[in-house]
Amino acid sequence: MTKAGTKGSWTDLRVRVISGVVLAVLGLGLLASHGLLLMFGVSVLVGLMMWELTRMTAAIGDNSQAMIIACLSGVVMLVSLLLPGWWAAVLAFAPVILGWPRVQPQHRVPFALFTLGIFGAGYGLFVIRNDYGLLTTFWIAGTVVISDIAGYFAGRYFGGPKFWPSISPKKTWSGTVAGWVGAFLFALILLLVTGGSDWSMLIAGPTIALAGQFGDIGESWLKRRVGVKDSSNMIPGHGGVMDRFDALSGAFLVALILYMLGI
Repeated sequence: MTKAGTKGSWTDLRVRVISGVVLAVLGLGLLASHGLLLMFGVSVLVGLMMWELTRMTAAIGDNSQAMIIACLSGVVMLVSLLLPGWWAAVLAFAPVILGWPRVQPQHRVPFALFTLGIFGAGYGLFVIRNDYGLLTTFWIAGTVVISDIAGYFAGRYFGGPKFWPSISPKKTWSGTVAGWVGAFLFALILLLVTGGSDWSMLIAGPTIALAGQFGDIGESWLKRRVGVKDSSNMIPGHGGVMDRFDALSGAFLVALILYMLGI
């Protein structure tokens, strides 16, 4: 019995590691891409997250409706990126309008808000990568990763009061603050190493880290609301696409807002 249990646990670990490596390669490839390839990659990512969002909030087992909204969302995202101007802000309401009557009444407002957030994050990723380049894009993604790592170890070591126990019982204030500090130090090191002069990074870094944390918390809240553990089982050993890109979605959504404010 012990050997069988050990073997099962190692099998699960192997699946998680393989899936994690593949996911990391695809994620880095998406961030490094540009032009039509980036547009297509962002559109596919948005479509997958909308498929998961619709499945969680619509009637149980209603996969056909989820697929329709996912395909529409991917096409809408692609068209929004191809058209000049801020068309994404207008066209993003198409999936909301189509999905509204198909989503359970108690989940309609969260569905609409998360839909707009997903489209905003996708548009933010494209705009930041296109206008500010690869290094800035990696800085934002790196800020999320470093904040998450710093928060994890600080939370495990220091413990203390929970940040939002009713939604995310594992997150502590010590870990949350450590994530902000990690983001600040990361931005400071980059400025010193590169000789940069844009000291607004020292404000933007912790802000983006906070956005990533709330992206994670927001998805945790949604899953608790609809009563699911993972957004889907699309990624073996890791859950769904939303589970893995929730923090990055929050970060790029706020990065888009900072971009619009000229920061």
